[in-house]
Amino acid sequence: MSCPSTQSGEQIEPLRYLSRVEAEAIEKELLEDYRFGRQQLIEIWGHASAMAVTKVFPLPSFPRKQPTVLVVCGPDQNGAIGLVCARHLRVFEYEPTIFYPKRSPNSLYRDFTTQCEKMDIPFLSYLPTEVQLINDAYNLVIDAILGADAEPGEVKEPYTSILATLKQIRIPIVSLDVPSGWDVETGNSEGISPDVLVSLAAPKQCATRFLGRHHFLAGRFLPYDVQKKFELNLPEYPGTECVVSL
Repeated sequence: MSCPSTQSGEQIEPLRYLSRVEAEAIEKELLEDYRFGRQQLIEIWGHASAMAVTKVFPLPSFPRKQPTVLVVCGPDQNGAIGLVCARHLRVFEYEPTIFYPKRSPNSLYRDFTTQCEKMDIPFLSYLPTEVQLINDAYNLVIDAILGADAEPGEVKEPYTSILATLKQIRIPIVSLDVPSGWDVETGNSEGISPDVLVSLAAPKQCATRFLGRHHFLAGRFLPYDVQKKFELNLPEYPGTECVVSL
């Protein structure tokens, strides 16, 4: 049973920011001890990420008539979360387009791709290098490229070119869990600078260096015993919300 992380009258401890090892340990415990499925976790996080987008960018707020969103997905788990996010945005009547340059052979990730295709979400064959084309075509970009698993010094093509392009765009960027190009613990001044960060399960240490406008947490589903074991000190979630603004 998931319970609030603080009780009335108790001193509220500061929110914990996770190292890479701690983040991996929590995910391992969810998968092995609590029997969450990986597809289940990706679905929870993708849905919550879409909800965070709707809170910052409700449909009437877009400057363009068409509520277009570009979702850039990497080859690993963060990319799969981006696929789920795109599918839910489509349900919420946004118009996502996906750029997924290196599709994973993982059958689970292929299933998410198929779901998006069946919902008539378009996939780009290439990302325009002319930044103005992206600025003109979309209201915002969702960065689901690298995530917590990637080492910034090991980023290769096509992702180095993609990040170079995203650094130049003027429209807002929403990063999922860890901004692409950042180290999960130390951040990276050379990485992209998102306007919105959606931390998954619990914020990572690099989030202390996030200077954007909105930081959301998507971790309400975490069992209370996991929260307590890792001393996460998660904030209260309002009402029945699956995300909370930090």
